[in-house]
Amino acid sequence: MTQLQIGPHAVQPPVVLAPMAGITNAPFRTLCREFSGGKGLFVSEMITTRALVERNEKTMQLIHFDETEKPRSIQLYGVDPDTVGKAVRMIAEEDLADHIDLNFGCPVPKVTRKGGGSALPYKRHLLRSILREAVSNAGELPVTMKMRKGIDDDHITYLDAGRIAVEEGVTAIALHGRTAAQHYGGTADWEAIARLKEAVPEIPVLGNGDIWSAEDALRMVRETGCDGVVVGRGCLGRPWLFGDLVAAFEGTGTYARPTFKEVAAVMLRHATLLGEWLGDEARGVIDFRKHVAWYTKGFAIGSESRKKLAIASSLDELDALMSELDLDQPWPAGADGPRGRTSGRNRVVLPDGWLDDPYDRTGVTADAELDTSGG
Repeated sequence: MTQLQIGPHAVQPPVVLAPMAGITNAPFRTLCREFSGGKGLFVSEMITTRALVERNEKTMQLIHFDETEKPRSIQLYGVDPDTVGKAVRMIAEEDLADHIDLNFGCPVPKVTRKGGGSALPYKRHLLRSILREAVSNAGELPVTMKMRKGIDDDHITYLDAGRIAVEEGVTAIALHGRTAAQHYGGTADWEAIARLKEAVPEIPVLGNGDIWSAEDALRMVRETGCDGVVVGRGCLGRPWLFGDLVAAFEGTGTYARPTFKEVAAVMLRHATLLGEWLGDEARGVIDFRKHVAWYTKGFAIGSESRKKLAIASSLDELDALMSELDLDQPWPAGADGPRGRTSGRNRVVLPDGWLDDPYDRTGVTADAELDTSGG
């Protein structure tokens, strides 16, 4: 398979870590990159353009990259073309990143109710304006976008959005094969990824959705013809999945099946990195709590022990709790497969009158620009 080209950046194997709010911060990216041997592209969690332009303290921390991260990749969320343009120009002029991805895929209500995320591509003219401002202010930096099929089955937007992206100079497109209404439920529509690839042959198309293993990634490429894959929930509690993906695309077929002892060591390292990043060990362990269920999925440790791990408040406590468990357990079959959110919503929360006219730019107000980052 040929390498994925994102502007001047060669991504080989063609594997991208999906931006996930509260997850793909610098410590988690470090873990994933270590397991991949530095191969692939690892994107920051979502950064809101307004917060970046206003230099919000939390946001400025979120855009911090380790010196070993090359290329540095930021995902931006925005609904106002001018604000998006200012944020992109700031990144380019201040050398804050090497690649910019735009979020048009987030399905959560607090985003869609203001016309952002997966709701925005329905407004074709607004989408075009945002992409034009981003590309024109990016200088030499490549601009990509991530989107969903549409709002729901009656309001599919991805093919129109794909053509607009090509016309406005977007470098690559990632498509999650679900609508906003599906949220994370049901099965991702890989056929839509194939159709988008046929519709925009000029630029790379990346597929996203239901990649739970390295074999899933290879199958997606075979079945859709996409140029690469974007992996999100499949790597939760499994940063070594990126090592598996490298092995799969390079043909070695050597996949990780860590024992619980090996998983526990990764857990401690993850919590340690979070503490160093946040400048406070306790804050790092508290932030790590959300990862416990993902790391321990399938292992026989009991609900009480799992609960104690999830309320640990120091590295010593976390280490002591894990030392009491059976660390010789092999990788369990139950740890493979879907993880993370799997629910659907059926109804997407939108601004009043949003669906009345796909070409009308009204309906997006000043408060649609979220003032904090990380989703």
